Amino acid sequence: MIDFAKMKTCELSLIKYLLFGFNLVFAISGIVIIIVGALTLSEVGQFQHFMEGRILAPPVVLIVVGAIVFLVASLGCYGAIRESYYMLIAFAACLLVVFIIELAVGITAAVYHNEIDQSMKNVMDESLARYEKSDMDKNAWDKVQSELQCCGVSSPNDWNKTKRPLSCCEAPREGAPPPTEEGCNSAKVDESNILFSSGCFEKIKMKAENASRVLIGVGIGIALIEVIGILLACWMALSIKNRS
Repeated sequence: MIDFAKMKTCELSLIKYLLFGFNLVFAISGIVIIIVGALTLSEVGQFQHFMEGRILAPPVVLIVVGAIVFLVASLGCYGAIRESYYMLIAFAACLLVVFIIELAVGITAAVYHNEIDQSMKNVMDESLARYEKSDMDKNAWDKVQSELQCCGVSSPNDWNKTKRPLSCCEAPREGAPPPTEEGCNSAKVDESNILFSSGCFEKIKMKAENASRVLIGVGIGIALIEVIGILLACWMALSIKNRS
Protein backbone atom coordinates (compact mmCIF):
# COMPACT_ATOMS: atom_id res chain seq x y z
CA MET A 1 0.00 0.00 0.00
CA ILE A 2 1.34 3.42 -0.98
CA ASP A 3 2.16 5.65 1.96
CA PHE A 4 1.04 9.07 0.68
CA ALA A 5 2.06 10.82 3.91
CA LYS A 6 5.63 9.56 3.53
CA MET A 7 5.65 10.62 -0.13
CA LYS A 8 4.52 14.12 0.79
CA THR A 9 7.22 14.33 3.48
CA CYS A 10 9.88 13.25 0.93
CA GLU A 11 8.52 15.74 -1.59
CA LEU A 12 8.65 18.53 0.98
CA SER A 13 12.21 17.63 1.98
CA LEU A 14 13.30 17.62 -1.66
CA ILE A 15 11.75 21.06 -2.36
CA LYS A 16 13.15 22.38 0.93
CA TYR A 17 16.76 21.58 0.01
CA LEU A 18 16.25 22.64 -3.59
CA LEU A 19 14.93 26.00 -2.43
CA PHE A 20 17.66 26.40 0.16
CA GLY A 21 20.35 25.68 -2.46
CA PHE A 22 18.66 28.00 -4.92
CA ASN A 23 18.63 30.83 -2.39
CA LEU A 24 22.33 30.41 -1.65
CA VAL A 25 23.01 30.84 -5.38
CA PHE A 26 20.50 33.69 -5.46
CA ALA A 27 22.24 35.48 -2.55
CA ILE A 28 25.58 35.19 -4.36
CA SER A 29 23.95 36.53 -7.54
CA GLY A 30 22.76 39.54 -5.51
CA ILE A 31 26.38 40.32 -4.60
CA VAL A 32 27.38 39.86 -8.27
CA ILE A 33 24.62 42.29 -9.33
CA ILE A 34 25.91 44.93 -6.90
CA ILE A 35 29.47 44.52 -8.22
CA VAL A 36 28.35 44.71 -11.89
CA GLY A 37 26.20 47.76 -11.16
CA ALA A 38 29.05 49.50 -9.32
CA LEU A 39 31.56 48.77 -12.11
CA THR A 40 29.12 49.97 -14.77
CA LEU A 41 28.39 53.14 -12.81
CA SER A 42 32.12 53.74 -12.42
CA GLU A 43 32.69 53.20 -16.15
CA VAL A 44 29.91 55.50 -17.33
CA GLY A 45 29.79 57.85 -14.33
CA GLN A 46 33.18 59.39 -15.09
CA PHE A 47 31.45 61.23 -17.96
CA GLN A 48 28.37 62.15 -15.91
CA HIS A 49 28.91 65.86 -16.68
CA PHE A 50 27.43 65.15 -20.13
CA MET A 51 24.74 62.72 -18.99
CA GLU A 52 21.30 63.14 -17.50
CA GLY A 53 20.17 61.19 -14.48
CA ARG A 54 18.12 58.90 -16.72
CA ILE A 55 21.29 57.49 -18.29
CA LEU A 56 22.93 56.82 -14.91
CA ALA A 57 19.72 55.47 -13.35
CA PRO A 58 19.90 51.82 -14.63
CA PRO A 59 23.21 50.91 -12.88
CA VAL A 60 22.00 52.64 -9.70
CA VAL A 61 18.74 50.66 -9.88
CA LEU A 62 20.78 47.49 -10.43
CA ILE A 63 22.81 48.13 -7.28
CA VAL A 64 19.60 48.65 -5.28
CA VAL A 65 18.05 45.52 -6.82
CA GLY A 66 21.21 43.54 -5.94
CA ALA A 67 20.91 44.59 -2.30
CA ILE A 68 17.20 43.67 -2.28
CA VAL A 69 17.95 40.32 -3.95
CA PHE A 70 20.49 39.49 -1.23
CA LEU A 71 18.01 40.34 1.55
CA VAL A 72 15.15 38.48 -0.17
CA ALA A 73 17.38 35.42 -0.68
CA SER A 74 18.16 35.45 3.05
CA LEU A 75 14.42 35.51 3.73
CA GLY A 76 13.94 32.58 1.34
CA CYS A 77 16.68 30.53 3.04
CA TYR A 78 15.15 31.15 6.46
CA GLY A 79 11.64 30.38 5.21
CA ALA A 80 12.79 27.12 3.60
CA ILE A 81 14.62 25.91 6.72
CA ARG A 82 11.72 26.85 9.02
CA GLU A 83 9.19 25.46 6.52
CA SER A 84 7.12 28.58 7.09
CA TYR A 85 4.17 28.92 4.69
CA TYR A 86 3.77 32.68 5.23
CA MET A 87 7.49 33.45 4.90
CA LEU A 88 7.63 31.52 1.64
CA ILE A 89 4.62 33.41 0.28
CA ALA A 90 6.27 36.68 1.34
CA PHE A 91 9.48 35.54 -0.39
CA ALA A 92 7.61 34.76 -3.63
CA ALA A 93 5.78 38.12 -3.46
CA CYS A 94 9.09 40.01 -2.98
CA LEU A 95 10.62 38.20 -5.96
CA LEU A 96 7.60 39.12 -8.07
CA VAL A 97 7.92 42.81 -7.09
CA VAL A 98 11.65 42.83 -7.96
CA PHE A 99 10.86 41.13 -11.28
CA ILE A 100 8.24 43.78 -12.12
CA ILE A 101 10.68 46.62 -11.21
CA GLU A 102 13.36 45.15 -13.50
CA LEU A 103 10.84 44.73 -16.31
CA ALA A 104 9.63 48.34 -15.92
CA VAL A 105 13.20 49.72 -15.96
CA GLY A 106 14.03 47.67 -19.07
CA ILE A 107 10.93 48.81 -20.96
CA THR A 108 11.49 52.46 -19.98
CA ALA A 109 15.12 52.34 -21.14
CA ALA A 110 14.08 50.84 -24.49
CA VAL A 111 11.25 53.35 -25.06
CA TYR A 112 13.34 56.45 -24.27
CA HIS A 113 16.58 55.24 -25.89
CA ASN A 114 16.59 57.69 -28.84
CA GLU A 115 15.32 60.56 -26.69
CA ILE A 116 18.16 60.01 -24.20
CA ASP A 117 20.73 60.06 -27.03
CA GLN A 118 19.43 63.38 -28.34
CA SER A 119 19.27 64.82 -24.84
CA MET A 120 22.91 63.87 -24.18
CA LYS A 121 23.98 65.46 -27.48
CA ASN A 122 22.18 68.70 -26.53
CA VAL A 123 23.90 68.76 -23.14
CA MET A 124 27.29 68.30 -24.82
CA ASP A 125 26.59 71.10 -27.33
CA GLU A 126 25.64 73.49 -24.52
CA SER A 127 28.67 72.49 -22.44
CA LEU A 128 31.07 73.01 -25.37
CA ALA A 129 29.70 76.55 -25.86
CA ARG A 130 30.56 77.28 -22.19
CA TYR A 131 34.13 75.91 -22.43
CA GLU A 132 35.93 79.23 -22.04
CA LYS A 133 33.48 80.57 -19.43
CA SER A 134 33.24 77.68 -17.00
CA ASP A 135 36.07 75.77 -15.32
CA MET A 136 33.74 72.83 -14.73
CA ASP A 137 32.95 72.51 -18.45
CA LYS A 138 36.60 73.08 -19.37
CA ASN A 139 37.83 70.33 -17.07
CA ALA A 140 35.10 67.96 -18.25
CA TRP A 141 35.95 68.48 -21.93
CA ASP A 142 39.70 68.21 -21.40
CA LYS A 143 39.20 64.97 -19.49
CA VAL A 144 36.84 63.32 -21.98
CA GLN A 145 38.89 64.34 -25.02
CA SER A 146 42.15 63.11 -23.53
CA GLU A 147 40.76 59.82 -22.19
CA LEU A 148 38.60 58.88 -25.19
CA GLN A 149 40.92 60.46 -27.79
CA CYS A 150 38.14 62.46 -29.40
CA CYS A 151 37.50 66.09 -30.30
CA GLY A 152 34.27 68.08 -30.20
CA VAL A 153 30.74 66.73 -30.01
CA SER A 154 30.43 65.28 -33.52
CA SER A 155 33.82 66.31 -34.97
CA PRO A 156 36.74 68.75 -34.43
CA ASN A 157 34.78 71.28 -36.53
CA ASP A 158 32.50 71.87 -33.53
CA TRP A 159 35.26 74.09 -32.11
CA ASN A 160 35.10 76.54 -35.05
CA LYS A 161 33.65 79.31 -32.88
CA THR A 162 36.01 78.56 -30.01
CA LYS A 163 39.75 77.94 -30.05
CA ARG A 164 40.38 74.20 -30.09
CA PRO A 165 41.84 73.02 -26.73
CA LEU A 166 45.14 71.14 -26.56
CA SER A 167 43.26 68.07 -25.32
CA CYS A 168 42.09 67.65 -28.95
CA CYS A 169 45.65 66.83 -30.00
CA GLU A 170 48.33 64.37 -28.98
CA ALA A 171 52.05 63.86 -29.51
CA PRO A 172 52.20 60.68 -31.64
CA ARG A 173 55.34 59.15 -30.21
CA GLU A 174 57.73 59.43 -27.28
CA GLY A 175 60.20 62.24 -27.66
CA ALA A 176 58.02 64.22 -30.07
CA PRO A 177 57.31 67.83 -29.11
CA PRO A 178 54.05 68.46 -27.26
CA PRO A 179 51.12 69.87 -29.24
CA THR A 180 50.82 73.62 -29.54
CA GLU A 181 47.69 75.76 -29.76
CA GLU A 182 48.72 76.90 -33.24
CA GLY A 183 49.24 73.34 -34.44
CA CYS A 184 46.09 72.04 -32.79
CA ASN A 185 44.00 74.77 -34.40
CA SER A 186 45.67 74.40 -37.78
CA ALA A 187 44.07 72.44 -40.60
CA LYS A 188 47.49 70.92 -41.24
CA VAL A 189 48.28 67.57 -39.61
CA ASP A 190 51.99 66.95 -39.07
CA GLU A 191 54.18 64.65 -37.00
CA SER A 192 54.13 66.84 -33.91
CA ASN A 193 50.42 67.65 -33.78
CA ILE A 194 47.93 64.84 -34.35
CA LEU A 195 44.31 65.95 -34.15
CA PHE A 196 41.76 63.48 -32.82
CA SER A 197 39.27 63.13 -35.67
CA SER A 198 36.38 61.35 -33.91
CA GLY A 199 33.61 63.18 -32.07
CA CYS A 200 33.15 62.52 -28.36
CA PHE A 201 29.38 61.99 -28.55
CA GLU A 202 29.69 58.68 -30.43
CA LYS A 203 32.44 57.45 -28.11
CA ILE A 204 30.47 58.24 -24.93
CA LYS A 205 27.35 56.77 -26.53
CA MET A 206 29.28 53.58 -27.35
CA LYS A 207 30.45 53.27 -23.74
CA ALA A 208 26.89 53.79 -22.48
CA GLU A 209 25.54 51.18 -24.94
CA ASN A 210 28.21 48.64 -23.94
CA ALA A 211 27.28 49.20 -20.31
CA SER A 212 23.60 48.78 -21.21
CA ARG A 213 24.29 45.42 -22.88
CA VAL A 214 25.99 44.18 -19.73
CA LEU A 215 23.06 45.37 -17.60
CA ILE A 216 20.53 43.77 -19.95
CA GLY A 217 22.41 40.46 -19.91
CA VAL A 218 22.63 40.44 -16.12
CA GLY A 219 18.99 41.54 -15.84
CA ILE A 220 17.72 38.72 -18.07
CA GLY A 221 19.78 36.15 -16.16
CA ILE A 222 18.48 37.36 -12.80
CA ALA A 223 14.89 37.51 -14.12
CA LEU A 224 15.06 33.82 -15.08
CA ILE A 225 16.43 32.94 -11.64
CA GLU A 226 13.61 34.94 -10.03
CA VAL A 227 10.95 33.03 -11.99
CA ILE A 228 12.47 29.72 -10.84
CA GLY A 229 12.54 31.01 -7.26
CA ILE A 230 8.86 32.05 -7.38
CA LEU A 231 7.85 28.61 -8.70
CA LEU A 232 9.90 26.73 -6.08
CA ALA A 233 8.60 28.91 -3.24
CA CYS A 234 4.97 28.47 -4.32
CA TRP A 235 5.49 24.72 -4.75
CA MET A 236 6.94 24.38 -1.25
CA ALA A 237 4.28 26.62 0.29
CA LEU A 238 1.57 24.48 -1.34
CA SER A 239 3.23 21.29 -0.06
CA ILE A 240 3.32 22.73 3.48
CA LYS A 241 -0.33 23.73 3.24
CA ASN A 242 -1.37 20.29 1.98
CA ARG A 243 0.57 18.58 4.76
CA SER A 244 -1.15 20.76 7.35
